[in-house]
Amino acid sequence: MHESLFQSFFLIFTGAAVIASLALYTRQPLLVAYIALGALLGPYGLNFVTDLELVTDMSHIGIIFLLFLLGLDMQPKALFAVLKKATSVGIISSAIFAVGGYLIGYAVGFTHMENLVIGMAMMFSSTIIGIKLLPTTVLHHRHTGELMVGLLLLQDFLAILCLIVLLSGDVGQVNFAKLGFAFLALPLLGLFAYLFVRFVLLKLIEKFDRFNEYIFLLAIGWCLGCAELAVAIGLSAETGAFIAGISIATSPIAQYIAINLKPLRDFFLILFFFSLGARFNLSLLQEVWLASCVLAAAVLLVKPVVFRYLLGRQSEMTSLGWDIGFRLGQISEFSLLIAFVATSNQLIGETASVMIQATAIITFLVSSYIVIFNYPNPIAVSDRLRRD
Repeated sequence: MHESLFQSFFLIFTGAAVIASLALYTRQPLLVAYIALGALLGPYGLNFVTDLELVTDMSHIGIIFLLFLLGLDMQPKALFAVLKKATSVGIISSAIFAVGGYLIGYAVGFTHMENLVIGMAMMFSSTIIGIKLLPTTVLHHRHTGELMVGLLLLQDFLAILCLIVLLSGDVGQVNFAKLGFAFLALPLLGLFAYLFVRFVLLKLIEKFDRFNEYIFLLAIGWCLGCAELAVAIGLSAETGAFIAGISIATSPIAQYIAINLKPLRDFFLILFFFSLGARFNLSLLQEVWLASCVLAAAVLLVKPVVFRYLLGRQSEMTSLGWDIGFRLGQISEFSLLIAFVATSNQLIGETASVMIQATAIITFLVSSYIVIFNYPNPIAVSDRLRRD
């Protein structure tokens, strides 16, 4: 890096502290502040933070810890019950969003392959924003939280399949052997995690539970170890982290681990949102701003309506359908990863990639505003809506 890691951290976290203070004084969401800071200090802004590779890699740890903590709060029996109910809604909604993204890309003038990738990118909602803006009590103990988790997990699995398709074979072809291996690897990873926790991890925790530092290190090692193992067998690190969390969710120590890892998770999530803003190529914005606005508007308008309709058909309350619809009314960090992989494999051009990035940032910002000012969440500027 041209600047040292210390200098980068100084710019990111001191800048985040300043701009977050301004955001709170002006009653703006903190997520918006972190993204704006990245755009301001990054290579396409003032160019103070020039090499984002390390920062981006570190920011990915925030997503991994987020999924690990999510798994810690999910009982296996409850998870399967939620996934069973959310499957039809998740698959139908993803298909609708994919078709909509393809048609908008076609109308704008992108190629067939670019339209397919745009459709893939539109299928998913942000796990980070969806979970981070959901109050802990709702996430853990209420039906809204269960449905949100089920839908997001199903979308994450579909996103993994899309990434496998993009990474396998030649352009426009699928390596079915690799795809089948991924389907087989998921239950095998779950079985390994269950056995390792039962016969090794829990015994270590029981023997050394007086040493808080050891429990902290053991939890981080287990989370990152499962994430790395998942990558090695063709799955995503997020999937491995979630399985790591759910494998010890029934342990009495689970809540202790969750409480102690939250500050570490927030540290890396700040890096994630900073890197998101910093990677945005402002020079290409003039070419895609109109298409990005149209695509973002479609996402922000259509996703809440689709989720409200599909959940209503399952006899869910109207208020719950709108609540979940607006909380999932954006595209995902997986969409950015899909755009990156497709660009790296020369499936799409940089213009299409920038349009997906711009759409992601717009929907992240607008959907965050909608939730923060209208629904209970941990970072609401209103005392009436703030729920931790």
